Amino acid sequence: MLFDTHVHLNADQYKEDLEEVINRALNEGISQMVVVGFDRPTIERAMELVEKYDFLYASVGWHPVDAIDMKDEDLHWIEELASHPKVVAIGEMGLDYYWDKSPKDVQKEVFRRQIQLAKRVKLPIIIHNRDATADIVEILKEEEAKEVGGIMHCFSGSPETARECVEMNFYISLGGPVTFKNAKKPKEVAESIPLERLLIETDCPYLAPHPYRGKRNEPSYVKLVAEQIAEIKGISFDEVAKATTDNAKKIFGII
Repeated sequence: MLFDTHVHLNADQYKEDLEEVINRALNEGISQMVVVGFDRPTIERAMELVEKYDFLYASVGWHPVDAIDMKDEDLHWIEELASHPKVVAIGEMGLDYYWDKSPKDVQKEVFRRQIQLAKRVKLPIIIHNRDATADIVEILKEEEAKEVGGIMHCFSGSPETARECVEMNFYISLGGPVTFKNAKKPKEVAESIPLERLLIETDCPYLAPHPYRGKRNEPSYVKLVAEQIAEIKGISFDEVAKATTDNAKKIFGII
């Protein structure tokens, strides 16, 4: 059984065929998934989905690209939702220096406030990082995020950064890019980070693995990520499946 730790089944891309997408995932042995909400509409939709499907869980947070839009009442709302039994994490949160919609200082403030919130509600955090590694690591240390730990979502950094994050009580989550032929860093991370600190994800509908690169991603494809990690590490697919599922249940507090 596999656990996809980061899906966006709440995205418009699944409006026409969500049931079929979910059934394909179940048929491929994906037993559990976390639906990530990152603004008002996607959080609302995530909560609808976890109420409907036993095997879906939610993470609720505010995306750094939209940090400038977040109001105090949004943060209060996220904190209220954190008490829901199927909300297992706060996020995705972090920093994104690729897009320039939200100024860096605003992103940092919203990031810090969400870490503080997660510590109050005692839930792990899911980190979005684009072109902002040094600042993210610095803020995680300053805010003592180690207390709750979390997930470095769709990790694309170096093995050295990955090890630094593991030391701060974070798991390293690998997605579709680890299957790309030219993706040197994710493959190095898969090889060097111990299996007990690795997770798998799709980030669907984005970042589809090979041979679906460029197409709409979906949770059933997370099997390809697990297969690639098994090949890189020279171990069985079953070992990767069991370890990453156990890791996901542990970080999310799922029995």
